[in-house]
Amino acid sequence: MQNTPKNSQKKQSFLGGAAVLALATAIVKVIGAFYKIPLQRIIGETGYGFFSTAYDVYSVLLMISTTGLPVAMSRMISEAQALGRPAQIRRIHSVAYRVFLTLGLIGTLGMSVFCVQLATMCGQKDAWFAVLCLSPSVLFMCITSSYRGFFQGQGDMRQTSLSQVSEALCKLFIGLAAAYGIMKYFSNNGTTATEAGMTKAYSWAAGGAILGVTVGCLVAMLMLMAMHRKADRALDGGDRRVKSRSRTLRQLLAIAIPITIGAAGLQIISLIDTVVYMYRLKGAAGFTQEQANTLKGIYNFCQTIFNLPCAFVSPLIVSIIPALTEHITMKNRRGERIVTESSLRVMSLIAMPCAVGLAVLPGQIYQMLASHSQSSLTTAKPVMAILGVCVLFNCMVLLTNAIMQAHGDVTLPVIHMLIGGVIKIVVNYILVGNPKLNIVGAAIGTLTCYIAITCMNVVAMRKRNYQLHLARTMLKPLLASLLMGVVAFFGYRLVAAVLHPGTVATVAAVALAALVYVILVLVLRIITREDCELLPKGDKIAKILRIR
Repeated sequence: MQNTPKNSQKKQSFLGGAAVLALATAIVKVIGAFYKIPLQRIIGETGYGFFSTAYDVYSVLLMISTTGLPVAMSRMISEAQALGRPAQIRRIHSVAYRVFLTLGLIGTLGMSVFCVQLATMCGQKDAWFAVLCLSPSVLFMCITSSYRGFFQGQGDMRQTSLSQVSEALCKLFIGLAAAYGIMKYFSNNGTTATEAGMTKAYSWAAGGAILGVTVGCLVAMLMLMAMHRKADRALDGGDRRVKSRSRTLRQLLAIAIPITIGAAGLQIISLIDTVVYMYRLKGAAGFTQEQANTLKGIYNFCQTIFNLPCAFVSPLIVSIIPALTEHITMKNRRGERIVTESSLRVMSLIAMPCAVGLAVLPGQIYQMLASHSQSSLTTAKPVMAILGVCVLFNCMVLLTNAIMQAHGDVTLPVIHMLIGGVIKIVVNYILVGNPKLNIVGAAIGTLTCYIAITCMNVVAMRKRNYQLHLARTMLKPLLASLLMGVVAFFGYRLVAAVLHPGTVATVAAVALAALVYVILVLVLRIITREDCELLPKGDKIAKILRIR
């Protein structure tokens, strides 16, 4: 009984933790916009393609190193906290840290030693310098993830938020300065006068931009190390029983390995997919290497915009696993239902309007954010529209995977993601080879992949009788989002007719649509009192919004 107050408070702060992370995500994304949008203008679409190739390689190694273990840590630490065992929390982190350190060292060495081979494998050999500059980040992020898992498992998201913002600021100032300085150096020396010289300048500038990411990861790691020392000393009292290191390790790996295999498998499939569509662009579609690099840069920039709303759902994913695990451990069915339904509703409130907005104004949004030629805009418009629709399904995959993992079902999401990845490769191979579709085929493949995974996850969850009420939680947000989309579509055309098509008209249409959406959310009473109760000072929020 002594744990009731703590558990109650933790339940009350479930969406509060997500809100803290969401605020940090918003700040990070604003910083990211100030980073990536000027970066694309500084190093061009070709240089941005090199930059993205390095990230593709990094993402595979990072997924292998850090995907499964943080989830396993979060679940196990949440269980230990629910049972009042602080000594076991310390033991879990100690064991996980050693695993993270080992994986990080292997990943960094592999990425640095084989940087040329990895870049060549991705179809862009000139991206080798960016791959090399990014390689230390694998080690730094592995160690960082061990500390983030320690705090997140206890429902405390503040440390993660602070480290993310610090990391983004370093990336902004150091990365942009390095990219600009390198491009200026090559330009002043006349290197950019030839196509080969221009490619070299883009390659080194992409590496300079990536250097900011590496420094940011190092700063975040050092910050969390200092925060952990203080938090670790506070883990006193309670039940002092601990499991052995070997047993703790086996439990960690039993949860982490299936998740890691799935995530790594999906990332490897994505890397193979990049190789496939570059091969098909240069082969069946008949584009030159330079044209293929440009198309890849356009697609990667569209993916950056596509990933923005998904990033705002990620804090919900981080928060839901320890919150659901606590209720499942304590056999609290009502708490489990409230957390699941609130998560679905909040995810819908974020993902649906973003999906509709990107689908309705794809060319306008790309035009506002990227430097481009008319041919680039023509290519980017359908890519943005398709990826816009994909936003909802990607967010559904993230959330349903988290719910299944919190219930201990870690293998099935893995299988579903691998099946979806194979579908993506097959669709891309067929469609990208069509010269009329070219890189648009890759966007269609991405959408097909996430629709397939979503359907498989939902069917599996219904069979297992999880408390998943999609119609009840998602129908009203969908209605509000569609009405918002109508306002955005006609609002842009009205403003563009009065003023001029361009950034001003786009911003005005988006602002008007956002205002209408907020009004619809309140009028349709989409947010429930139970949602408010999961927030700090939820009663006051409910009273202000007149939610009963």
